[in-house]
Parts: sequence; C-alpha cells; structure tokens
Amino acid sequence: MTMVQPIALASDRVMAALKSGLELEFGRGAGEALAARFLEAEETDIRWDARASERWVGAYLAQQEDLELDQIVATGFLDGYWFVGTFIVDGDGNAHGMLCCRTFACGEAASQAFAQMR
Repeated sequence: MTMVQPIALASDRVMAALKSGLELEFGRGAGEALAARFLEAEETDIRWDARASERWVGAYLAQQEDLELDQIVATGFLDGYWFVGTFIVDGDGNAHGMLCCRTFACGEAASQAFAQMR
C-alpha cells in the first residue's frame, strides 16, 4: 500500500529525509548544504507543493498571449519556517514562478502577512 501526503502535511519529515539521504550518499555534513541548494534550485515548486492555504490575488499578464496565468498568494510551512509567497499559477494549478517569498519564525506573523498580501 502506498501512502501519499502533500509536503505541507509532512514538511519537517520531508526535509529531514532529504538531508539524511544526501548525507548517506555524499557523507556526513553534506546533507544540510546540499538540501539548501536543492531547495534553492527547485524553490518555486517545493514551496507551491508545501502550501497550506492560498488566495487568488489577480490575473498575471503573461508575455505569451495564449497563456492565462494568475497571481496566487500562498502560505505554508517548510524546513522549520513559515512562509508567505506570491506565485504565478496556470489554470491547471501548476506554478510557473514565484514573484516574492518571505519567511517567518512563527505562524501568527505569517498569517498576518498572508492577510495583508495583495
């Protein structure tokens, strides 16, 4: 039986497993640094998958006229920190980019920022 969970529900376990696996493969002490580089390279997709809530902000004017994109503000928890970011998302729910992202030490501060984002 396979159990699938969104990253938002298990973000601490996902990051711990990533770091642990990287340390097994590349040696002790390498996991943290490599995980940070992995997160940086795939930040938009990882944060989009780790979102706990989202809110539509408005349309995003794409350079391709046949592509309709939206701006979505999302909040979530990843690697021990809360975040709030503005994402560019297509009609199928796929993130195409991230316009901005802020991290917070507590959920209350992230919730306040999420409520104020436009």
